[in-house]
Amino acid sequence: MESEHLTFADFLSYISRNQGLLWEYFLQHIMMVAIGLGLAFIVGVPLGILCSKSKWAAKIILFITNILQVVPSLAMLVVLMLWMGLGTTTVMVGLFLYSLNPITRNTYVGLQQVEASYLESGKGIGMSPFQLLVQVRFPLALTYIMSGLRIAAVIAIGVVTIAPLVGGGGLGREIYAGLNSNNSLRIFAGAIPAAVLAIVADVVLGILQRKMDLSKRKSDGAAPSAAKAQKPA
Repeated sequence: MESEHLTFADFLSYISRNQGLLWEYFLQHIMMVAIGLGLAFIVGVPLGILCSKSKWAAKIILFITNILQVVPSLAMLVVLMLWMGLGTTTVMVGLFLYSLNPITRNTYVGLQQVEASYLESGKGIGMSPFQLLVQVRFPLALTYIMSGLRIAAVIAIGVVTIAPLVGGGGLGREIYAGLNSNNSLRIFAGAIPAAVLAIVADVVLGILQRKMDLSKRKSDGAAPSAAKAQKPA
C-alpha cells in the first residue's frame, strides 16, 4: 500500500465505499457469536445445575470444560475443521465448546452461593426440590450466570475474528484481507467494529447483570424504607 499517512477521513471514505460488504461481515460476525453462545447457554446452564447436584459430576464436567477453555482457539478450530470441514458450522461449534466453561462454572458457583436460609424457608413452606431450583436458587444465581455469559460473549467475539482461517465469515475476513494486501484501511475496517462490538456486548450484559442482582435490588428497596421509618412524625 502507499506510504502516505492515512487519515480518519480516508478511513471514513473507505467505510462509505464498502459499507454493503462490511455490513454483511458485521451481521455474519454477530450471527456466529449469537448461535455459538446460545448453544453454550442451553447446554451450559443444565450442566451447571448438574454440577451443583453432584460433586463427582462437578469434578468431571468442570475438568472437561477447563480443558476446552485452555486449548488455543486456533488449534481447536483446526481440529474441528479436520473433522467437520471448512465453513461457518465449524466456527460455531468451536465457539460453543469455548463458551461452555464460563457459563457452566458460573452457573455452578451461583447456585452454590445461595444462602441456606432461603432454602430452609422454601422447604418450610413445602417447596419441592424442583420448585426450590426454579423459584429460589435459579433467580438468585442469575447475576452469576449473566457474568459467565458476559465473559463468554467477549471471548467469542474475539475468537470469531480468526474464523476465515477455517472457512468462516465475519469481520475477520476484512482483517485478513488487509493483512494479505498490506492495506491498513481494511485491517482497521475489520478490527475497529469487532472491538466496538466486544465493548458494547460487555457494557450491555453488565447492565443486565446488575439489574438481575436481586440482593442489590432488595438492599436498594430497604434503604428508602429504613429512612422513612426513621423520619420523625
